[in-house]
Amino acid sequence: MNILYIGDIMAEVGIQVVEQTLPALRRLHKVDLVIAQAENVSQGRGITPKDYRRLKEGGVDFFSGGNWTLYHKSILPLLDDPNQPIIRPANYPKKTPGLGWKYITTSKGRVLVVSLLGKIVGRDADQELDNPIKVIDQILDQQKNETRLATIVNFHGDFSSEKVVIGHYLDSRVTAVIGDHWHVPTADGRVLPGGTAHITDVGMCGILDSSLGLKLEVIIERWRDNKQNRNQLETIGPRQFNALLIKVNELALADSTRSINLVI
Repeated sequence: MNILYIGDIMAEVGIQVVEQTLPALRRLHKVDLVIAQAENVSQGRGITPKDYRRLKEGGVDFFSGGNWTLYHKSILPLLDDPNQPIIRPANYPKKTPGLGWKYITTSKGRVLVVSLLGKIVGRDADQELDNPIKVIDQILDQQKNETRLATIVNFHGDFSSEKVVIGHYLDSRVTAVIGDHWHVPTADGRVLPGGTAHITDVGMCGILDSSLGLKLEVIIERWRDNKQNRNQLETIGPRQFNALLIKVNELALADSTRSINLVI
């Protein structure tokens, strides 16, 4: 089984990059399941049902979650529905709308997908969260008797230490632990000793010459001059597509990983 995990899709340009790139990649690598980080899809904040449907038509099968996932209230019914392939982080407090893990049925069989949120710096630094390690332990214990071909864990966070540690913590217990949120791909994608695929950050889809998808001049003014300005999405320049391809074996572990980093 071949699974492709796509990094943060950043706004309209990111959607266009996926629409342009994904169909050929699916054919070339015989991809059975495409999962994409969708917390920045709609103007950089969350995802609307319209963009959700558009990306599904473009070839994305499942959508993982992050700190902006709940921004558009119109997406909450889809997050609540176990049959809709979209999740928010599983370690939000229990009364948070939506589900943090779901199964998806592919042509090869069922796959469990889980999203977890790390300690996000900046505006979400003080947000109440459950311990991600304890939460994933609970989920895996609850699902231990469920037959599946793979278990994919997405860890959305800022700290490389958290991303590395949870990869090793779950090594041999899940198929892959994939970090995102930085929007910058790391060069450490590999299969850990116990058979779990891992990468610290898979990257993003959007404008290459930008500050994580935002206009450089806006961020420079804020940093250099302490100017209280608004974020502005960059829409001009070379575009990038970043993803991780995982080859899954019959033991529900990874045989290999391959980073796909394209400039178009």
